[in-house]
Amino acid sequence: MTSSVDVAAAHVDGAPVADAVQRRHAEDEFAAELVALAGSDERPRPPGWRLSPSAVVTYLLGGEAGDGTAITPKYVGPRRLMEVAVATLATDRALLLLGVPGTAKTWVSEHLAAAISGDSTLLVQGTAGTPEEAIRYGWNYARLLAEGPSRAALVPSPVLRAMADGRIARIEELTRVPSDVQDTLITILSEKTLPVPELGQEVQARKGFNVIATANDRDRGVNELSSALRRRFNTVVLPVPAGVEEEVDIVARRVAALGKALELPELPPAADEIRRVVTVFRELRNGVTEDGRTKLKSPSGTLSTAEAISVVTNGMALAAHFGDGVLRAGDVAAGILGAVVKDPVSDQVVWQEYLETVVREREGWRDFYRAARRGE
Repeated sequence: MTSSVDVAAAHVDGAPVADAVQRRHAEDEFAAELVALAGSDERPRPPGWRLSPSAVVTYLLGGEAGDGTAITPKYVGPRRLMEVAVATLATDRALLLLGVPGTAKTWVSEHLAAAISGDSTLLVQGTAGTPEEAIRYGWNYARLLAEGPSRAALVPSPVLRAMADGRIARIEELTRVPSDVQDTLITILSEKTLPVPELGQEVQARKGFNVIATANDRDRGVNELSSALRRRFNTVVLPVPAGVEEEVDIVARRVAALGKALELPELPPAADEIRRVVTVFRELRNGVTEDGRTKLKSPSGTLSTAEAISVVTNGMALAAHFGDGVLRAGDVAAGILGAVVKDPVSDQVVWQEYLETVVREREGWRDFYRAARRGE
């Protein structure tokens, strides 16, 4: 799969474009793992799939390919959830990944498409302004006016291309899409057909086609799915990490991967500061300290795992470029403040109360307390 730019020929400052890409698609970044899994995968594969469902789950959760290649975990969480998600895509029902912000919905969606289809780029980004053409098809109006309706003048959507090629289409933030546009999916998902009345034709989905949609369950008031559309999806709810250790592990893995992708100078291990960020986020998110002794007010923001990853990554950049090369409390304090205080009035009160009642009295956190107070 290549982009509209010929990567083999195009260069930036003499280096191949592929080397200059800030974030590679999952099927490119983990190509060696996918090849290793495919080469030793002897279990049945659904029509159009590159891997068996069992191998897809191994790709997501980590393990070892038949030739001994180590498979890195892409998702840390309940195995059964991933098994249900993968099994759903092997049926005639689409998959809806639901969860609060930062629960890896987009990440899981991308890796599922990469493992099943070898292509995660057939993507519709849902917004309040998403038009029907983004899900069905549009027209090249210059050709339409010059030649009239024809297949050459038709501009296929990512969903239509997925149908024609037997691949996975991804729709991000489905509940942000206007309701009438959402419902254009009903025929596609139920009949596996997309009529093109202007041409008197239809596009029938090839085997291997399916749809993965994501939605934020805090956005229920934006554009609720109709009951007819919801029936076409099997919903899998992705939870926030269950425990501190699990969340620390997720943050550490993603921070390491991001640091490498961004080519940040390598820093010494920073497990203590990662744990500190995760602890702050979990306590404020849950409204109680980890020991259960002190109840807390929660700020207006989500304080998701994804935000914790951003805070630590930003702290690494500060430590590498403006510090002594070691991630310290002062490097993460400012980022935490920005994540917690979304509302400058109510959230500031919550943050100050947390600092004075919890952080100030916590053993070993004096450096963080001073850095946080300086950043206010």
